[in-house]
Amino acid sequence: MQKLDVVLGLQWGDEGKGKIVDVLTPEYDVVARFQGGPNAGHSIYFGDKSFVLHTVPSGIFRPNTYNIIGNGVVVDPIILMKEIHDLEQMGVDVKSKLYISKRAHLILPTHRLLDVASEKAKGDKKVGTTGKGIGPTYTDKIARVGLRMGDLLLPDFKERYDALTNEHLARMGKDTAVDHEEWLNAVKELVEKFKDNFVESEIVVNKWLQEDKRILAEGAQGSLLDIDFGSYPFVTSSNTLCAGACTGLGVAPSHIGKVYGIFKAYCTRVGSGPFPTELNDETGEQLRRLGHEFGATTGRPRRCGWLDLVALKHTITLNAANSLIMMKSDVLDGFDTIKVCVGYQTKDGKTLDYFPMYVEEMDITPVYKEFPGWKTDTTSCRSYDELPKELRDYIEFIEKETGVSIDIVSVGPNRDNTIVR
Repeated sequence: MQKLDVVLGLQWGDEGKGKIVDVLTPEYDVVARFQGGPNAGHSIYFGDKSFVLHTVPSGIFRPNTYNIIGNGVVVDPIILMKEIHDLEQMGVDVKSKLYISKRAHLILPTHRLLDVASEKAKGDKKVGTTGKGIGPTYTDKIARVGLRMGDLLLPDFKERYDALTNEHLARMGKDTAVDHEEWLNAVKELVEKFKDNFVESEIVVNKWLQEDKRILAEGAQGSLLDIDFGSYPFVTSSNTLCAGACTGLGVAPSHIGKVYGIFKAYCTRVGSGPFPTELNDETGEQLRRLGHEFGATTGRPRRCGWLDLVALKHTITLNAANSLIMMKSDVLDGFDTIKVCVGYQTKDGKTLDYFPMYVEEMDITPVYKEFPGWKTDTTSCRSYDELPKELRDYIEFIEKETGVSIDIVSVGPNRDNTIVR
């Protein structure tokens, strides 16, 4: 029986998963999303063109590749249909390649309103969500009151929808304005066009594995945003780790094969929460500017800082990542000095080599190791040997510290800016 491989982010999201899934897809028959929702923004570049995928798996642009939205994903029909329309305008035959789990939960218009209201009520303690209704939808899922994709096919769906919507409105106030029409029109179109593509995804995925089809599970967000092991409460509402691929697709742990862990050559974070290596200075601004560090979904500027090896080793362990992929090394091309965090020093003088539960409360100061910059444009490099020695030293130090090989190095946004070692 074939193994299912997993690709996921090892930092706070925005690591470049979309590009890498697109690069890896020719080796796979299927790409499957297993958690998250339209809070994801997986950017894919084609020369001077780009496309951002929010719900559809990133293998959709490759011919002869099936794509499946798993049961662990939450779906907003409005956003999904807009994405499908945009893809079809680019000439992508979505219907022949996209399947949707009947067990995937639906994001309702009132979920979005609840999300925004909840963030506003938190004031200075807001998490920094995308406002897409992700958290409230997962809340209803856990509370066993949510609506699922398969429910759209039931004759009493509208009654179920009205009941849940009215329950939400009772919490917010009956005078809350809700645009039901746009959502219901998107649902109608989705059912008309794709009802035959609604599947029992756990059965389909396991059948494909038995048929020796190669499947790549695509994660969203990042490991440090995991609901259980991330920097809680400043996290997302799903399991972003490798284990989430099992529950989000219905695959047994013994069927997991290679785990690709993606990280940037530096760190970024969107929204609130601890960030030990954050740079609130010109260097941080330079990273943001050169790396075009603005959210693909929200457009918000990302917080930037040096690579944090303590956090990286933590997420490598949680995911049992056995193949690393380093993104955006070219962003560091112009720096005189590169720093890497190798430990955390507490205010009482102790040095930690692990990622603690209370990062902010412990008043941590990063312990840095410095490397000379390479001061060379690497975007035209196509082999590892072409990279400057200083960058190779940087890569090999990370490999030595983590104990895992860096098998792919990205030196630019396009497919061909990729070095496979």
